[in-house]
Amino acid sequence: MTDESGAKIIDTEEPLLDDAAPRRPASPAPMNFKPRPRPLARRFPVIEMAREGTYWVARIWFRGVFYSNSLRGRRPQALTLIPEENWPGSSDRGAGLVEGRFRFLNHTLNAEDAFSKALEAGPAWQAELHSFDWLRDMRAVGTEAARIQARNCVASWISANPKWDPLTWRPDVLSSRLCNWLTHAEFVSAGADASFASLFLDNIARQVKHLRRVARFMPDGIDRMMVTKARVYAALCLPGGARYAPRLVKIVAAMCERQILPDGGHIERNPKAQMAALRHLIDLRAVLQASNIDVPEALQRAIDRAAPMLRFYRHGDGGLALFNGANEGEAWLIDVVLTKAESRGKPVTSAPHTGFERFMANRTLVIADSGAPSAVGKGVHAGTLSFEMSVGKQRIVVNCGAYAGRDERWKLAQRSTAAHSTMIVDDRNSTELRDDGSIGVRPENVTAERLEADGNTWLDLSHDGYLGPLGLIHRRRIYVNASGTDVRGEDTLEGTGEHRFAIRFHLHPSVKASLVKDGASVLLRLPDKSGWRMRCSGGVASLQESIYLGDGHESRRSEQIVISGASSQGEAKVKWALTRLSDS
Repeated sequence: MTDESGAKIIDTEEPLLDDAAPRRPASPAPMNFKPRPRPLARRFPVIEMAREGTYWVARIWFRGVFYSNSLRGRRPQALTLIPEENWPGSSDRGAGLVEGRFRFLNHTLNAEDAFSKALEAGPAWQAELHSFDWLRDMRAVGTEAARIQARNCVASWISANPKWDPLTWRPDVLSSRLCNWLTHAEFVSAGADASFASLFLDNIARQVKHLRRVARFMPDGIDRMMVTKARVYAALCLPGGARYAPRLVKIVAAMCERQILPDGGHIERNPKAQMAALRHLIDLRAVLQASNIDVPEALQRAIDRAAPMLRFYRHGDGGLALFNGANEGEAWLIDVVLTKAESRGKPVTSAPHTGFERFMANRTLVIADSGAPSAVGKGVHAGTLSFEMSVGKQRIVVNCGAYAGRDERWKLAQRSTAAHSTMIVDDRNSTELRDDGSIGVRPENVTAERLEADGNTWLDLSHDGYLGPLGLIHRRRIYVNASGTDVRGEDTLEGTGEHRFAIRFHLHPSVKASLVKDGASVLLRLPDKSGWRMRCSGGVASLQESIYLGDGHESRRSEQIVISGASSQGEAKVKWALTRLSDS
């Protein structure tokens, strides 16, 4: 069968989802079937808008010529506690820093220019620099030269930032810097003269004073968690701060209940944020224990819930799935985080509160986005109903990942629906994306029904992101057989009008694809030389170029399978199947 252009479409009589796959069980009740719960910030958006608006007004005061004087106060003579460093640094990265090469997000500046006001490296690069997260890498080098370089960097920062700046004093950047300075205070100060020690402690006190003022303006999300951690560190490390501890412990407990959902997912629905949240919670537990303060039950429960959810997001190669702004991360560091969590909970198969589903059949893993986009955090992606698939340590179907460099156009492109393995209609995003990283109109009703029988799994999904602008509902069915050798799907549109659609399956760069039988199917070869075949009906299959940003900044060439077609009177149905080929 051919379309109007003469391109061949797979014969619809070839067995696909309904014909070859086992029938869905009729009698058992669904494991879960309900609209995904909306995060707190989506239910009460006025609260978050008020916080943000008030902060913008406060910035006028911060810019004033007299604000720096208001940060003066009694200088601490010494720290009452130095928190333990829970996370290993990289001596290889540290060696480059000691030699004066500051390389973040695939961009390098020398030490002389790093703290200059004329930086052209972009805000993400500057945030990385001014957070001082890299102090642990310098410390890992373990030499006196590393200690001196770290001390010089701290002194350079203090000299270059005497006044408030919207980026260097941004609450999340400020909080990260304070936690790192307090944690590595002994490493930085050992052997220094009295003038540096006095300058160092005085500047910490000034930053803490500002942090206490701006903490109330922070919206919910991972940045607010970072700010809360910094406030706890400051209270326990600075003289006289202990009086704040009881109230802060209550704030920590409330934050854990609010930000870590019942299924263990973080409210930003971002695997990278999940890992960051778990690290912050582990740090908070450790510093409270070091101060002989009882760890609140809510904090321990949050860690016990969050650790299995971090495992939920991992592929067989140890890295994270690429949803909602996440990148793969470093597998060894994820292992360290899970070990430090001291939680042995296994990953769940269904996370209805966070909005994800996980299929594990033999060596085949499928992770699907089955929830509404979160209004919490910046850089939310329009990838509703997208999925990723891997076999063992080999990723096959992926999302493109998040861009962390300087080009704002790339960031917006990577957030688009087209950068995800799902359906896009009329080249329109399923969620409205704004240039500042926020989102506008989004799917409000996302449903998921999961059924299992005899080791086979079915998942029925839908979202209404196209209902308002286009009058359409997108429905997606996914089936995985018990042996993991057969993954099938069906994408349908229901509504009105004539619309063009494209269903994209972005392939990992290690997968080699070839179009065969005049577009009838696509053969996929994995690194281990095993083969899979993609078939479809209801649309025209083609191979197109794609890119992959597993690390967030260095793009790799890849390919994508695109099934194109058009709806008729608002209706369209496409069936597809990914089947493992026999070794012969």
